[in-house]
Amino acid sequence: MNLAYRDIKHNLLRFVLTNFGLSLLLGIVIMMTGVYGGLIDDALRQARAANADLWVVEAGTNGPFAESSRIPGDTRELVSRVYGVQRAGSVTYQSVQTELNGAPHRLFIIGFEPGRPGGPRQLSAGRDILRDHYEMIVDRSAGLALGQEVPLGTHDHKFSVVGLMQNEVTSSGDPVAYVTLHDAQALQFELAPPASRREQARGGSVETNDQINAVIAKVSPYVPIDETAAALSRWKHLTALTQAQQETLLSKFVIEKARKQQLLIMVLLVIVSAVIIALIIYTMTMDKVRSIATLKFVGAPDRTIIGLIVQQSLSLGITGYVAGLALVFLFRPFFPRRLVFDPESVVAVFAITIVVCLAASTLGIRLALKVDPAEALSAAG
Repeated sequence: MNLAYRDIKHNLLRFVLTNFGLSLLLGIVIMMTGVYGGLIDDALRQARAANADLWVVEAGTNGPFAESSRIPGDTRELVSRVYGVQRAGSVTYQSVQTELNGAPHRLFIIGFEPGRPGGPRQLSAGRDILRDHYEMIVDRSAGLALGQEVPLGTHDHKFSVVGLMQNEVTSSGDPVAYVTLHDAQALQFELAPPASRREQARGGSVETNDQINAVIAKVSPYVPIDETAAALSRWKHLTALTQAQQETLLSKFVIEKARKQQLLIMVLLVIVSAVIIALIIYTMTMDKVRSIATLKFVGAPDRTIIGLIVQQSLSLGITGYVAGLALVFLFRPFFPRRLVFDPESVVAVFAITIVVCLAASTLGIRLALKVDPAEALSAAG
């Protein structure tokens, strides 16, 4: 006879309602795990999308993501001549905000040279950019459709959406869009007409648009990457970063505070879950004080009573975890941020839930072991 099962069956409605509240709490813990994984994955996604071996940026900077970097546009030709470099491509990165149908739209624009490193990895719909100007490939999260025109820049040039991507967003959740390098340079470096006229009137020189934020280099598999990076760094106006260094900069510095905040929230939620489970088990044990006294009076060993409480605690935790996981995956498509789950994190949350349930049950076990069997007689009287 399973006493925990019989007790749950006897108080089924209370168990279901308690479990529903617990599933919401555990669902939030699981959701925060997905947010944490999504934050890291989104931060590294753009660096990994470039499929680069080396990032050539402005000297003394950790660009183009961790810091601002600006180098001459002809740097790509210079990098291409270095021994070991197979292919190279110029890129620019910038955030822009436009307005469509009266609603603001924020995009992270990547300028690239078609046919060279730095372009989009894979399209989910549409085609690649074929024209030199005013074509765009954008992530689906932007809510734009194929053929839709998007005004960008000080001249409000209309960019036509020719391709769509999936899950290409920044660490802040902004959808990524790709345009040609010439269009991106005009958006980032070209002065607005009033500012340009003012500079000319005061005798100043208008800055050239032929600038980029970085050069992406693919190195021959027969040449050590560090050797090529050292050769590039001999130019005093350039710094060469490997892909591993770029990812370290992104994960350790760019999103470090946000990552710590997410981790702290997860820890706090686990502590709150432990406290709530402990209170639930303690309350359920208090309701069964006379039943436990009766069990002791008829000679039931302590391990039977301990098993009753532990089984109920694990039943609450496991059922709440499964229900919470189902709720998270059910509402995942409607979440404003991308949730990324890996098997290790899901299993880790399950293991933490089990440990928390076992730890929380100790409060109820202590109460049960202190129950005097004589209370069964007072109950009968």
